[in-house]
Amino acid sequence: MPTIDSSFVVNHTCLRIKDPKVSLPFYTENFGLKLISVFPFPDKKFTLYMLGYENDAEVASKNWAEREGVLELCHNHGVEDDDSYELNNGNGTEDRGFGHICISVDNIEVAERTLLAKGVKFQKKLSDGRQKNIAFALDPNGYWIELIEHGQGKTATLSSPSTYKFNHTMIRVKDAEKSLDFYKKVLGLKVLATSVHEGAKFTLYFLGYEHDPEYKENSETGESKAIKEGLIELTHNWGTESDPEFKGYHNGNSTEGGAKQGFGHTCVSCKDPARFCKEINDEFGEENIDWSVKWNQGGMKEIAFIRDPDGYSIEIIAHDLFKNGN
Repeated sequence: MPTIDSSFVVNHTCLRIKDPKVSLPFYTENFGLKLISVFPFPDKKFTLYMLGYENDAEVASKNWAEREGVLELCHNHGVEDDDSYELNNGNGTEDRGFGHICISVDNIEVAERTLLAKGVKFQKKLSDGRQKNIAFALDPNGYWIELIEHGQGKTATLSSPSTYKFNHTMIRVKDAEKSLDFYKKVLGLKVLATSVHEGAKFTLYFLGYEHDPEYKENSETGESKAIKEGLIELTHNWGTESDPEFKGYHNGNSTEGGAKQGFGHTCVSCKDPARFCKEINDEFGEENIDWSVKWNQGGMKEIAFIRDPDGYSIEIIAHDLFKNGN
């Protein structure tokens, strides 16, 4: 197995957006995220906006690429003026794949009331459906934002964004066994919690980095999981792995068959990504790894992109990437 040292974090999730003048204030004013870095690439005609929570001095002192729980919004220049431009939120009847991002809050009932008062639209409110402890807001591009409660510092009448966490990113997977093998053995993540829903016939796997050698997998419940940042949630709908009619999930990037893009990738950051990528090839054989961009060989240097069994992209970067600008 590749060497996984204490520097490894799930750094960010990338979503394409139509108009930064709309999306940036939506996330900063409604959810308390801070715009921590902006990287324009005029020659490539796109700009990256990095947002995260800076609720303590230690986090605020780190370069964006060293942190957990960063949201990367990717704006391709000019699409804001294209009336025909649409994004895929991953939850339609076709081209499903990416599900949602999740923000955990101190008091979910107050947070929901506050967001509704600000005009935020909801896919599911707390009062809807059978699950009364989660809600789903909608961002300006139609992406789903799950709300869960961590309860830390909870008061009866207030909800403070200073307590919020970018908890996880959910993607659907065809074969849970293959996906877990990839995320655990290739990327070195651990299963923090598993949630089995027999009635609805699906299972949720929450993965993240835990560097304590004594850590026991599947030991997180409730608040301990909700207070974390940078988790990846794998959703497995039972039977897809053996259904010959199931065509697989959309990875967010393909335009094959007229599919629309939306979700871009998740990202692993560490101190020595060049060594990590080499160790992946040495351990599993380069011919057995689906690299969409090999280390330092793409148009942007000092990054790599690896694809999981469903074709979702995971970027691999160093903690000091773009530390002094692009």
